[in-house]
Amino acid sequence: MTAKSGNPQKAKSHDSAVKSLLPDKKIEEMGTAIVRDINIGKPPKFTTLTRTRSNVVFDQENGYLKLGDSTEERTFTNVSQSKRFMQTIAIASKCHRFVKENLHTTIRGLFYQLKFSLGEDIDENVFSEQAESNPLIEDLEVSLGLKREELNLNANRKGVLAGNVKIIDTFGNEKIEIDCSKQGRSGWAIPSDVDNDIEFVNVKAKYVIVVEKDALWQRLNEDLFWKKENCILITPQGQAARGTRRLIRKLSDMGLPVYVFTDSDAWGWYIYWTIKTGSINLAYIGSDVATPSARFLGVTMSDLDKYDFLNKLTINASEVDLKRAQEMLDYEWIRKHKEWQVELERMIKSKKKLEQDALQGPRLTFVDDYISEKIKNKEYLP
Repeated sequence: MTAKSGNPQKAKSHDSAVKSLLPDKKIEEMGTAIVRDINIGKPPKFTTLTRTRSNVVFDQENGYLKLGDSTEERTFTNVSQSKRFMQTIAIASKCHRFVKENLHTTIRGLFYQLKFSLGEDIDENVFSEQAESNPLIEDLEVSLGLKREELNLNANRKGVLAGNVKIIDTFGNEKIEIDCSKQGRSGWAIPSDVDNDIEFVNVKAKYVIVVEKDALWQRLNEDLFWKKENCILITPQGQAARGTRRLIRKLSDMGLPVYVFTDSDAWGWYIYWTIKTGSINLAYIGSDVATPSARFLGVTMSDLDKYDFLNKLTINASEVDLKRAQEMLDYEWIRKHKEWQVELERMIKSKKKLEQDALQGPRLTFVDDYISEKIKNKEYLP
C-alpha cells in the first residue's frame, strides 16, 4: 500500500514558501535596518517574538503549541542586552556567509567559529560556552522567520529508520538513492535536516511506529517487524530531536497513521507529547515539528490489568518522576483528555512505573504481538 499524499497542495505551497524566503536576503535586511538606525543616530535594535512560557499558547484548532503575539526588542545600547545583541549579530554574520557559500556546519561548529577573544586588551570571548550560542540561534530563527536548517546550520544526527521507503538525497551535487528496506541492522541514520535536498519517494507502508528506545528498535528490526507489518519503524533514541520530529510530521502529511511506543512513566509520556503537540522550547516552529494526529500505543498503567506478568516487573517511581507527572497533569493540552488523567493519576497514586523493555518478559518476540494487537484493536490513547 502506497502512502497517501495527505494534502499535497498544502505541502507544495509550504515548500515553495520556504524556498522563496531567500535566507541571505533576510539577514541582509536585518543588517541594513541596524545600519540605518546607526546612521540616523538611533540605538540599533531588532524585534523578536518573546520565547517564554507565558507567551506559549496551545492552538486548540490545529493541536500544537505555538508562540503568542508578545514581542520584545533587543537594543545594543541597553546594558543588560548589549552582549546578547552583539552575539546575535555575530551569529547572523556567520550564517550569511554559510548561505552565500552554500556550505553547512553544525551548531557546535558555529560555536567554535565564534569562540575567540573580543580583543587583545579584553579578557572575554564572543562565546565561552555553547549554552550561550544555542538559544541565540533560536532567537535569530524567530526574528528572521527562518529555521536554522535554512541558515545552513545542522545538529548532530539522532534517530534511526527502517521500512519500505526510498529516499533521494542530493549530496555534493550527486543524487543518491537510499533504500531504507536494505539498511541491515543499522538502519538509516536520520539527519537533522530532512527538508532540504532530501526527497521521500516510493513510500509503501501502512503506518509509522515510533519506539522510544534504540534497544527495542533493534529487537523489532531483527524480527523484521517493519516488513511483516508493512510499516516504517523509527526510534528517536530517547527524546526526539527536531529533525526526527520533522520527519515524523512529513510522513504523517503523506497520510500515514503515527503510533508512539514509550515507557510508562512521565518521561516516556512526555516524549510522546513533544511528538504530538510540539514542545514549549520549540513552540516557534510547532506547526512544522508537531504531529497532532499521533496516537499513543503504550506502555500504559492500564496494561497492568491486561497483562498479569507486568505486575511483577514494575519499578518504584522517584519523587522526581511523580513531580513531573503532576506537572503534566497541569498542562491544558494533556489535562483535557480524561484517559491521560487516569494514567497520570494512577502512576502518582501507585508510585509505580513500567519500562517498555518489560514486554520482553514472556519471550523476546512478545513486543511484536503487543504492538500488532494494539493497532489492530485500536487500543491507543489520544
